[in-house]
Amino acid sequence: MQNSAVFVPHFHWDREWYEPFQVFRHRLVAALDTVLETAEADPDFRFTVDGQMAAIEDYLEMRPENRDRVMALVADGRLAIGPWLILLDEFLCSGETIVRNLQMGWAAAADLGGSMPIGYLPDMFGHVAQMPQILARAGIEHAALWRGVPGSVDGHAFRWRAPDGSEVRTEFLFDGYDNGLDVLLVPDQIGRALGEYADMTAERWGADPVLAMAGTDHNAPDPNLAAWLRRASGDERAITIATLAEYIREHVRDEVSAVVTGELRSHVRGNILPGVLSVRRRLKQRMADAERTVGHAERFNALWSPRDDSAFLSLAWHKIIESSAHDSVVGSGTDETADQVEARLAEATHAARAVRDAALAEPAATVPSDGYLVANPVPFVRTALVEVDVVAPPEGAVLVSSDADGSAHPVQLISKAPTVLSDERMDASQLERVLRRIHRRELFGRLIDRYELTPGTLVFHLAEVPTSGPFDLLILRREVADAAAAHPGEWRVLTLEEARATALVPVTVPAAGLASFRVEPSDRGAEQSTTGAPATATARTLANGLVEVAVAADGTLDVTGADGTVLRGVGRLVDGGDRGDSYNYGPPARDVLVSEPTKVAVDVLENGPLRSRLRVTRVYDWPAQLTSDRDVRSGDTVSTPVETLVEVRAGEPFVRVSTSFLNQSADHRLRFHVPLPEPVAGSASAGQFSVTERGLTAEGGWGEYPIPTFPASEFVSAGAANVLLDHATEYELVGEGSELAITLLRAIGSISVNIHPLRDEPAASEIPAPGAQDLGMRIESRFAVVPSAAGWQGANAVALAEGFHNDVLVTRGTAPAGGRLPDDTTGVQVEGADVLVSSIRRVTDEESGTGIEVRLTAMSDMGSTVRVSGAFKEATTVDLLGRPLSTTPAADGLSLELGPWEIRTVVVR
Repeated sequence: MQNSAVFVPHFHWDREWYEPFQVFRHRLVAALDTVLETAEADPDFRFTVDGQMAAIEDYLEMRPENRDRVMALVADGRLAIGPWLILLDEFLCSGETIVRNLQMGWAAAADLGGSMPIGYLPDMFGHVAQMPQILARAGIEHAALWRGVPGSVDGHAFRWRAPDGSEVRTEFLFDGYDNGLDVLLVPDQIGRALGEYADMTAERWGADPVLAMAGTDHNAPDPNLAAWLRRASGDERAITIATLAEYIREHVRDEVSAVVTGELRSHVRGNILPGVLSVRRRLKQRMADAERTVGHAERFNALWSPRDDSAFLSLAWHKIIESSAHDSVVGSGTDETADQVEARLAEATHAARAVRDAALAEPAATVPSDGYLVANPVPFVRTALVEVDVVAPPEGAVLVSSDADGSAHPVQLISKAPTVLSDERMDASQLERVLRRIHRRELFGRLIDRYELTPGTLVFHLAEVPTSGPFDLLILRREVADAAAAHPGEWRVLTLEEARATALVPVTVPAAGLASFRVEPSDRGAEQSTTGAPATATARTLANGLVEVAVAADGTLDVTGADGTVLRGVGRLVDGGDRGDSYNYGPPARDVLVSEPTKVAVDVLENGPLRSRLRVTRVYDWPAQLTSDRDVRSGDTVSTPVETLVEVRAGEPFVRVSTSFLNQSADHRLRFHVPLPEPVAGSASAGQFSVTERGLTAEGGWGEYPIPTFPASEFVSAGAANVLLDHATEYELVGEGSELAITLLRAIGSISVNIHPLRDEPAASEIPAPGAQDLGMRIESRFAVVPSAAGWQGANAVALAEGFHNDVLVTRGTAPAGGRLPDDTTGVQVEGADVLVSSIRRVTDEESGTGIEVRLTAMSDMGSTVRVSGAFKEATTVDLLGRPLSTTPAADGLSLELGPWEIRTVVVR
C-alpha cells in the first residue's frame, strides 16, 4: 500500500481583518453550528479549532446553550481546542504577552475538557526564537506551523531549537494550512487527486502518512467530508480523519533529523509580509503602553496592596491578547478594524491604570500631602528624575528636595505658573454664580486656602495643599450674600494662586520599591547630586560627563559616548515613496528620496544641572503623494517641520531623542538613520526573551522579495550604535552595513494591492484603508542612543532598556501635611548581569496559598548568576503554566544559576 493519508478538518479564523470583529463573529457562529451538527451526526468526523480558544469563547458567548455539546466532543477526542487564547503576531507583543496568551488559552481549554497539546501556529508572519522554549517549559513537545521555515528543511518535520537548547518537534505545513483542499475539489475524484498530490510531494513525507489540512479561512468543512473520504479510502491508499494532535502523536513515525535554531523569518516557502511591522504605528505604540501599564499594575498590586484586583488584571490581559492577533495589532485590516483594536488596547490600559493607581493610593496615604510618593517598577535600584508642581521659592531662596533620611538634593526649576487665575468684574447679584464654581473646597483645580471679603471685592487664595484651617462653604455663601446686599453695584472677584513652579527632582528609589520626598525652599541650597557631572547645554551642544551631543549644520547629531565612541550624523531623516500596502513596503520604480532639510533651527530649552534639552526644528519639502502612475512621486510638495527634542540627564550614559511632526503626505516611508563609524556585517535586536543576531540579507523564495527589514522591540544594536526603543518597530542595515535605519512612519492606503513590486501575489483583497495613511496625525517617536564600541552587552543595553521603558510613577501624598516622610521600602530585588524580569505578580495556589511570581530570563550566551531578595522564606520553581517543579528554602534570598537564554519562573512566599 502506498502512503496512507490523514485528513485534518479545521478552519483558520481571523477574529477581525477585512471585516470588524462582530461581522466575523456572525460567520463564526454559523460555521461552528455546522461543525457541531456534523460531528454529532457522523462519528468519524474530527475537527481542530485553529489552536485558539478565542473562537470557542466568542461562539459560546452567543451560544451558551451549546457549552455541553462542545464539552462532550472535547471529551470524546473529536474536537481539538487550545492551546492559545488567540493566534498572535509574535513579533508585535512582548514575550510576557506570549506566555499569558498560552496560560489563558490553556486554562480556558481546561474548563471545557482539556487542550490540544500542540503549539499550533499556522499563519503567523514568522516566529520568534524563544518559542520552542516557551512551549517546552509549558510541557508542550510539538509545534505545527507554515511561514518562516528555512530552505534547509526538506521534509515535513524538523526539530526547532530555542537559543537555550530547548527543542520541540515541529510539523512543517510546507504547502500551507489548506493543502488538502485541492484534493477535495471534485468529491468523486478524491482518490486520484490524492494520489497525484502524494506523488508530487513524496520526498517530503518519507514513510509517514500524507497530512492533508482540510480547511481554510472562515469556512466550516462540507458536512459530507467524512462520507467523501470513506468512499475514497481503499486498498490502494488508506484515508483517516483525525485532529492535528492525533496525526502528530499517533500517525507519524519517521525520525526527524533536520534541526533549525532560532527565529523563523525565511521567505522560502511562504510570504512573511514584513511590512506589518511598521504600518499603523499607533497600534504598536498602544500595545506597548498597555503591556507596560498592566505590568506595573501587577507589580504594585502584588507588593503594596492586599486588594484582590485579579478580575481587572485578567480583563486587561485578555484585551491585550485579543489585540495581539496577527490581523489585529499588525494593522492589516480595515480602518474600522484598526479603530476597534486601538479602542480595545485603550480599555486594557484603563483597567490596568485603575489597579495601578489604587495600589499606589495605599502607601500614598502614609506620605504627607506636602510630599510625594515615588514607585519604581523595575527590580533594581535607580535614580530617576520626576517632574512635580511645587510652590515657587521666595526671592533669594532656592528649592531643594529632602528624602526620608533628611538628605537634600538640588532641584531644577523648569517653569513658573501665573499667580492670577482670574480677574473678573460683575454685579453683586451675580456673585452667587461664582460660588457655584466651588465644589466643597476645590476651585479651578486647586483648594481654597483662605479668602478675603471687603466691600466690593472678593479675593480667593488657592493652594495645592492648604495651610489654613477648615473651610466651610456654607459660611462663605452666607457672608457673600450679606456683603452683596450691603454693597450693591459692581464687584471685583480675584482668584489668586500661590506662586507655583514645575520642578525636576532627583529621587533614588529602591528595587521595585517606594521612596518619598518633599520640596522646600532653602537659603543654603544642596550639594550636587551623586549622579555625577551636571547636565549642561550651549547653543548647539549637550553634555553630562558620560555622553556629549553636538548639533551639526544639517540638524543631525554627533554623539560621543563614555568610551570615546563617536556616532556622526545621528537622526538623518530619509523620506521616500511607498506604493505598497499594509503587508509589504513597495518602492516606486522612479522614487524620489528627500533627506536634506530646507531650514534648520536650534533652541536651548533647558540648561541643567539635572537635565539639558535642545529643540532642533528641520523643515522638509516632502511630495504630497504618489501620482496616478504609482511609480512616480508627485511634484507637489508639502512643507513639513520636524521637531527633534534632544535631551541628556545627569548620570545617564545615553542621549534621549524624540521626533514629532504633523503628517501631511501620503504614500511614503520615513526612516531615522544612524550612520555607523564603520560598516558592519550584522545586527542584533532584543525582543520576546532574546537578543537575535541577523546578517545583512534575508533568505528569499516563494513570491516575496526578501527585503531585510527586521523586527525590534526593546533595542537594536549594530556595531557601536545601540538604540533603545519605545515600542515594536522595524529596522534595516542599509548602505552595505554602513547605516542603521529605523522606520518612523509607513503611510499607505490599501490593505493589499494586486500588483506589488516586491510580492508576486496579493496578500488579501484590494480594499481601501485610507486611515493607514495617518494623514493629519501627529507622528511621535522616542529613542535613546547609546554609543559603545563594546556592543550591546558592553553598553549594558538590557538594563538600560528596562529603565528607559519603565518610568517611575509619582503621586502626591494624602496624609496630613507637615508629617514625617516614611522610610524607603524595597520590594523584590534582582541582581545579575543581562537579566530580564518580565513578571512580578501575585499568584494563588490552592495547595500552597498566595505567593509572588517572578519570571527571569538570562539574556546572553553566557547565562547569568542571579540573586533574588525580598521578604520571603521559600521559593518554588514552576513551569510556564504555573505547575510546581521544585521548592527550596530562601530565607536569606534566592541564588539562581540561569543557563544561556534560560527562562525561569519562581514563586516566592
